[in-house]
Amino acid sequence: MRLKALIFDVDGTLAETEEQGHRPAFNQAFKEAGLPWHWDRETYARLLRTTGGKERMAVWSPTTPHETLARLHARKTELYAQRVRAGRVRLRPGVEDLIHEARAAGLSLAIATTTTERNVTELLTATLGPESPRWFAAIGAGDVVALKKPAPDIWLWVLQQLGLQAHEALALEDSAVGAASALAAGLRVVVARSEYTAGDELPEAALTALAEPFAAGKATYRLYTPADPVAFRALSDAEKEKRSKLVVIWTVDPTTKLLKATDATRLEADEYFGLRDLRWA
Repeated sequence: MRLKALIFDVDGTLAETEEQGHRPAFNQAFKEAGLPWHWDRETYARLLRTTGGKERMAVWSPTTPHETLARLHARKTELYAQRVRAGRVRLRPGVEDLIHEARAAGLSLAIATTTTERNVTELLTATLGPESPRWFAAIGAGDVVALKKPAPDIWLWVLQQLGLQAHEALALEDSAVGAASALAAGLRVVVARSEYTAGDELPEAALTALAEPFAAGKATYRLYTPADPVAFRALSDAEKEKRSKLVVIWTVDPTTKLLKATDATRLEADEYFGLRDLRWA
């Protein structure tokens, strides 16, 4: 069956939003409110285990009234939007090309995220242009479902909006929590670890693959599972073959930048590549 849709997570997947946007915005909101709160990188990394900004603040300060946290979160959202509009948040390498290739190939695009819809549209507009939010057939964001990741609800909601079954779409994520959520919805998932999820231990079914060049001229990539990006790169080619299951071989034309898979049933990558001519068995 041909792949029909790509469903993107946002924070950490489309862009390194956590460090470039969200954490600074949270800290500025706290400062403006006169609160003695400050989330350094270590603290924020720990808080990211909880999905959702309001939920994160509730974990940080469980005795603070919900109404106060809601006002803080609204201000933080405005500060985040200002940073995005100022160009301080950038798409991850390859994301824009992937989106354009997917559209050219006739794939539907969608979003499944715990961040607010405003955050999504601000990011898309600032990085891809004012028309780009309309490229996405469904945007599942914020509180559109009651349960956030790792519950599968947001992915199931998006699939319902698209009118597709899970096997007809591919989820793109950056974290173990997100991968578990997508897998629970029955989706195949590509995990491209981000700055804050580099050390995540991914679910076994979410292949953490590594692109390795094996030939000159046209670059050939072999994707393996399981593969820790650091430890796996240190292995010899023979050890890689021995310890890993070969999933798919891709070739990329360095001139056209188009990627073709000779045989594919599942897809994983540390970085994004084009999906043109990719079909599922």
